[in-house]
Amino acid sequence: MAKRKAGGDMAPPPPKTKMDIDGEDSGSDDDASVLNVDFEWFDPQPAVDFHGFKTLLRQLFDADNQLFDLSALADLILSQPTLGSTVKCDGNESDPYAFLTVLNLHQHRDVPVIKELTRYLVEKATSIGSLKSLQDLLGSDSNSQVGLILTERFINIPHATVPPMYNMLQEEMQWANDEGELYQFTHYLVISKTYREVASQLDMEVEDDRPQKKAKAKKGGAAVEETFYFHPEDEVLQKHALGFGGFDYTKQSEEGASDSKRAFQEMGVKPQGLMMLIDGKKFEGAVKALGEYLGTGED
Repeated sequence: MAKRKAGGDMAPPPPKTKMDIDGEDSGSDDDASVLNVDFEWFDPQPAVDFHGFKTLLRQLFDADNQLFDLSALADLILSQPTLGSTVKCDGNESDPYAFLTVLNLHQHRDVPVIKELTRYLVEKATSIGSLKSLQDLLGSDSNSQVGLILTERFINIPHATVPPMYNMLQEEMQWANDEGELYQFTHYLVISKTYREVASQLDMEVEDDRPQKKAKAKKGGAAVEETFYFHPEDEVLQKHALGFGGFDYTKQSEEGASDSKRAFQEMGVKPQGLMMLIDGKKFEGAVKALGEYLGTGED
């Protein structure tokens, strides 16, 4: 099967992204330090990427990562090296900073780690009204072909690296289908995560007369907690989804752990899981909209 290679005809040009290495935006060219970084896309490398994939999978599943055999899951991803992409900065032999792939849940339904993951996803979906059909789609007697999209990246990786990975995934699935492989999906299930701001345990230990931040309120006075996205593309994918929703992790973090994940100075961060179910016929349109929203990162 023909395959794209980084730097070859099929590979998109790597974006040159200015990254603030001081971690601050001073607003002055004299004070700000920037670093130009070239990002390249590669096929998954079984001989190189195992530990990098485990690290990113651990980040993706957050507190619940210990519920799954991540070694087996990484091996399964790497067993299909012609499908999916990694993003790297230091050549093909370096660790990935981001990845995206798809697994056929029907094809791999008897693999132990997929059994664990399927049970987990079905259980979480029961509390999300728009995803209650997932149990039937993933049932043992179902003929539905559900593609599980797994993707994660480190926090400082620009979101412009994401659209090329989705575009290449579509091309690779088409090539695989032309070769008679099983990547003609009726549905796509995207796993991601969001977060909510929570009161800081550290701040509670210090007396402070400052006014407290108020929760947003709906009409009628009922307070609601705002959901934030780690990945901006999830907001686009949700608009094209049959159903989506967030869920609490089975293993709750220890009290005060949210302070280690602060997004803002005054608040802690509580991550949640996120599932989005997309009809297979609408996936191409969702990917196109994602690219229009995020851009490609090309100069």
